[in-house]
Amino acid sequence: MHELTSQVALAVDNTLHHEAAEQAQHQLAWKRDRLQLLLDVNNALVSNLDRRALFSAISACLRRVVSHDYTSLAVYDADRKAFDMWAIEFEGKGLIKEHMLVPVAGSPAGVAFTTGEPRRVERADLVAFESEVGAALLAEGIQSMCTVPLTVHDRRLGTLSIGRLGTEPFTACDSELLASVASQVAFSVENSLAFQEIAELKDKLAAEKVYLEDEIRTEYNFEEVIGQAPALKRVLHQVETVAPTDSAVLICGETGTGKELIARAIHDLSRRRQRTLVKVNCAAIPTGLLESELFGHERGAFTGAIAQRIGRFELADGGTLFLDEVGDIPLELQPKLLRVLQEQEFERLGSTRTRRVHVRVVAATNRNLDEMVAAGTFRNDLYYRLNVFPITLPSLRERPEDIPPLVRYFVQKFARRMNKRVETVPADAMAALAQYAWPGNVRELENAVERAVILTSGSALRVPLSEFRARPAALTGLATLEATERQAILRALHDTNWVLGGPHGAATRLGLKRTTLQSRIRKLGIHRSTA
Repeated sequence: MHELTSQVALAVDNTLHHEAAEQAQHQLAWKRDRLQLLLDVNNALVSNLDRRALFSAISACLRRVVSHDYTSLAVYDADRKAFDMWAIEFEGKGLIKEHMLVPVAGSPAGVAFTTGEPRRVERADLVAFESEVGAALLAEGIQSMCTVPLTVHDRRLGTLSIGRLGTEPFTACDSELLASVASQVAFSVENSLAFQEIAELKDKLAAEKVYLEDEIRTEYNFEEVIGQAPALKRVLHQVETVAPTDSAVLICGETGTGKELIARAIHDLSRRRQRTLVKVNCAAIPTGLLESELFGHERGAFTGAIAQRIGRFELADGGTLFLDEVGDIPLELQPKLLRVLQEQEFERLGSTRTRRVHVRVVAATNRNLDEMVAAGTFRNDLYYRLNVFPITLPSLRERPEDIPPLVRYFVQKFARRMNKRVETVPADAMAALAQYAWPGNVRELENAVERAVILTSGSALRVPLSEFRARPAALTGLATLEATERQAILRALHDTNWVLGGPHGAATRLGLKRTTLQSRIRKLGIHRSTA
């Protein structure tokens, strides 16, 4: 009996030793796999610069050690107070997509992120979340998940999650292993975020540099608002009133009245004067390219988009955006413009990432937006949003006393540019210029003076007086005003043999755009056969 007991004890001892050896071997194998996984992850981090390729490599490494069907990397976006799904490895129905926004509350990632601890959930937990993301995960067939926070220097960046289609739950060892991987991935995410911020700042600075260099070459500045007429003084008083605010301003007036100068004055007198004033001529950009010009695009967003482009709204972030000829914005683009005015957020073409900006918008037009709203060619809600503080610029006809100082200013400007000494303006020449109707306003006057300086060879300005016949004395009625405008247009058409465009065409002579002149000709009923 004693011998039998000894044999049984020996067998039990051998069994225990065998189990202990197997357990030790299993632990060694787990530690080996863990170390190999961390080495593989480190190699992937070093060898993959592309974020998408890096995540695929990490997911493949994880799958060799921990069986799972779903992997996701979510980064917290503080501006939107939600997770941005940076990357997903999962062959599912597409209910969970990359760059979709996931709220912090009611999601497995949110629990791990908020507590700073790994979180393992099963089907019952997903049901209990009662959120869209929980329902989407269940609809994709996910039955269990393990989520760990991405933390660097006590700063939480997001979460790393894995999931299974089967009901087998994740173990504490799986959670510990995933946490070890996450600690390495977190540094890569931090570097990627820093690189992305630096790249965006670099692109913005480069675009801003090009834009500012172009602005330096621009001829206009606020000092060129010349005149003392009461109508102009009223406008400048309105500018001083609205400039310190961030309210939208709509500048209305005829072509050539100086709408851009007033926009610059508003910016220069505002709190944003240290930042950029960015301008966009909505009429000069083809309809198909205007959205890209305003909001930017990603590489490959459309045919010919070979590189990423920053839009004018991003470029004007913190500053002022001047939308010239805002009445020419296509109807289909107006809702997106309305959204960025109201919410200060938008997406680039070809991107699902929402970008936030803080931009003041100053718009200008020579069109009657009230009529366009009534005709259904301009959205009334966009009009109301732009028309917070309207400013109407007077035409040059309404401030004739400003013509002499403007003439003297332009004479000095062009004489200096052409290295000429033009010291006087003959009285008859000044009288002719002062009595002319100027349908093209200050721009037409500027062009006329430039032409006169070119013709001048001595010290007295030579003005071709035949071009500036005296306008009628009474300009009170609309019919008289239209008659004067008709006369000026007809004279320019006869002098140019009815050529509208080009450097020597009637539009250039009148200081108008060709499309504006065509519109005036139609409005006044001018026909070559009867003129």
